[in-house]
Amino acid sequence: MDYTARMREVRRRMPQHGIDLLAVSPDDDMRYLLGYAPHLDERPCYLLVDSGGAVLVVPSLNAAGVTQRVSLPVFAYTDAEGPAGALAAAARALGRGAPRRIAVDDTMRADYVLTLQHAYPDAQLALGSLILAPLRMRKSGEEIEVLKRGSRHADQAMRDAWAACRVGATEREIAEAAAASFARSGSEAVLFTGVASGPNGAFPHHHSSDRRLREGDAITLDLGGRLDGYASDLTRMAYVGTPGSRYLEVHRTVEAAVTAGMAAARPGAQLMEVDLAARSVIERAGYGQYFIHRVGHGLGLGVHEPPSVTHLNAQAIEEGMVFSVEPGIYLPGEFGVRLEEIVYIARDGAHRLSELPRDVHLVAVG
Repeated sequence: MDYTARMREVRRRMPQHGIDLLAVSPDDDMRYLLGYAPHLDERPCYLLVDSGGAVLVVPSLNAAGVTQRVSLPVFAYTDAEGPAGALAAAARALGRGAPRRIAVDDTMRADYVLTLQHAYPDAQLALGSLILAPLRMRKSGEEIEVLKRGSRHADQAMRDAWAACRVGATEREIAEAAAASFARSGSEAVLFTGVASGPNGAFPHHHSSDRRLREGDAITLDLGGRLDGYASDLTRMAYVGTPGSRYLEVHRTVEAAVTAGMAAARPGAQLMEVDLAARSVIERAGYGQYFIHRVGHGLGLGVHEPPSVTHLNAQAIEEGMVFSVEPGIYLPGEFGVRLEEIVYIARDGAHRLSELPRDVHLVAVG
């Protein structure tokens, strides 16, 4: 990844938004700019960027590790001292005077923000997404290749989770099988392993529980890991036994909605067209009231990042964007069905990252 070019583009964009200083905490935005982020805890840590340079303010216990990874000036402080002196020294090193407008990354902790306000009491605050979101939304070819490799890990984790599905197995046991698969594949982190069976599938963000699978259960599996800093995200379905006509109707409807959404995802179209294309399929089938979320979200260093694929977002789709198409139908007390494809946008339209089919995986009984 060309981190120097990324930093250069950030500096170019800052004056366009009246930003004198960009402050980034140890999260995805810092990884985007440096390829690295120190440990995040209650001790404030900042990457500070202005038109002429960049410095890091870090707690002293992390300073040695930071200097091994990053070739920027580092200003450290002890737990007893607190960050005020290091922030003042960092400001002097940047040498651009007191900033009038500071952009902070959108996920910065409130206590970090308050510390900055105390250090720069006369500065106005703005969201760092003004500068960073447009850059992060358009992935380079190198980023897309990393996302493809991460998707292979997610595909294998799904296969291993399906293999763990059997009558009597708990949701948690299946989730553990998926987590073990990510580890075997070499993923650096397991981000989530959501398994929702039977009526639990009607809750889109159900946490895997000790509920045991039984015949007639629909199972929603939503899995994600992290590889080389970038996230994966994949949702597929399984069914214990032979699916009935109601389940099959819902599954076919959701699958058709995914297909319609992907077909609408092309350069120059609006993101709302993707949502509306998928949503209209579900509404025509009579399940509109049971589709209770947007169609998709961006994916990259973050699991959920811009763009947001909603029926109100008129933003134009651009080559290099990567986002999910994941409509769902959630029937309270019965089951839910969600199918998710992560797509990247090329000149000729949307290409999916996963190689798995969207058919329901059948779990044998007996």
